[in-house]
Amino acid sequence: MRDVSRIVFFSLKLLLLLTVTIGLCSASAIGQTRPNFVLVMADDMGWGQTGYYNHSVLKTPNLDAMAANGLRFDRFYAGAPNCSPTRSTVLTGRTNDRTGVQDHGYPLRLQEKTIGRALRDAGYATAHFGKWHLNGLSGPGAPILKDDERTPGVFGFDTWLSVTNFFDRDPILSRNGEFEEFEGDSSEIVVDQALSFIGQIAKTDQPFFTVIWYGSPHSPYMAARDDMTSFAELDNDSRRHYGELVAMDRSIGALRGGLRELGIEDQTVLWFNSDNGGLPKITPETVGGLRGFKGTVYEGGLRVPAIIEWPSRIATPRVTDYPAGTVDIFPTLSSLAGLPNSVWLEPQDGLSLVPLFTQELQTRNKPLGFRHQRRGAWIDNNHKLVTQNIEGGKYELYDLANDQNETTDLADAQPEVLARLRGDFETWNKAVKDSVAGKDYPEGRVTDAVTERRNWPDLDIYQPWFEQWKKRPEFQPYLD
Repeated sequence: MRDVSRIVFFSLKLLLLLTVTIGLCSASAIGQTRPNFVLVMADDMGWGQTGYYNHSVLKTPNLDAMAANGLRFDRFYAGAPNCSPTRSTVLTGRTNDRTGVQDHGYPLRLQEKTIGRALRDAGYATAHFGKWHLNGLSGPGAPILKDDERTPGVFGFDTWLSVTNFFDRDPILSRNGEFEEFEGDSSEIVVDQALSFIGQIAKTDQPFFTVIWYGSPHSPYMAARDDMTSFAELDNDSRRHYGELVAMDRSIGALRGGLRELGIEDQTVLWFNSDNGGLPKITPETVGGLRGFKGTVYEGGLRVPAIIEWPSRIATPRVTDYPAGTVDIFPTLSSLAGLPNSVWLEPQDGLSLVPLFTQELQTRNKPLGFRHQRRGAWIDNNHKLVTQNIEGGKYELYDLANDQNETTDLADAQPEVLARLRGDFETWNKAVKDSVAGKDYPEGRVTDAVTERRNWPDLDIYQPWFEQWKKRPEFQPYLD
């Protein structure tokens, strides 16, 4: 009996040792295979402004190459029809009003959970480069102060080279609170700086999360002469606007090339999209024939170009009509990094797109909702509900499968579909109102002291630099 007990004891001990060993090996394998993430976002680039959509004057060879090698979205939606709100959806997976970012320049609430914090806490090296616009300051892009209570560092980016808002050629950027002046195109500068960061991290076993938010092609339009040569027949603003896109596309090529040179392209998810629809006064038009522009909840204001490139997982390039959006970025990256659901706040408005990487999906089970400046929209696969006044009760209905330009309102012709979408939207809208009131937070209320946007040229904290900056073209109209 003693021999049997001894055999059982040693068998159990061996089994425990094997279990622990396998667990450690599995954990090590997971650590080694966690992908890197690079998020790239244009500023005011319309859905139609790519070569792969056969734009009449603009060539984008590097975006075209990225699309030809990855997953191109034909129905990808910004979280809102302008910049700060969409940026809040990228970081939180939640529609912008839930996070306090009602419009451009509004501050992201400190109580929100962000993908930056989640990945940093999971061991990722995190960095932000370029436009931030989540610290509650309006006005042109000024370098972010070190003691700003909403720096990128506060929301999870240990390294940052950032400005408050849009920025252009020869910018002044803030490197973790220290101001630096640069010469050249802003898109190429931030990509060069991001690649320097990525190159250092690539020498280690640490995965990285890098966010590059361009200032292009947002006004004021400032392009190099060589980048405008193809647009000589256009008006001045349009010529410079498209010149900025030429440089931005070139920087995409540099970024892709840099990842290849470092030998990490197969381990890196590269995700490109714009922050809102195109601009109305640029010619040729910016939205590819869609209805509306930036600031509207029609397709031209919300639908944006988007591509995900990841050669080791998206091995067969393709184009998808699956409706997706910036609210899906957090849950997608979280899934790929193996993070628990506790890293985000509920309700989440996005979902993971990981299954879409290897197979086409026919139906989206979670509709996309939008609230912006009293306007609202609800996209349930091919049906879209639109209202110009959420409290007014009047809705439009469109069939995007047959009418992506939203020319025919079907509200009267399809009352049952209208009633279903309206009911779903109004239920969602009520939940968003609860979020606005702070009911999603452990405190059950909003605790931030600052909840409104402020104009930084009106603040005393920036006055020491006014004399130095007032001759700069991007600041002059605001400081004179």
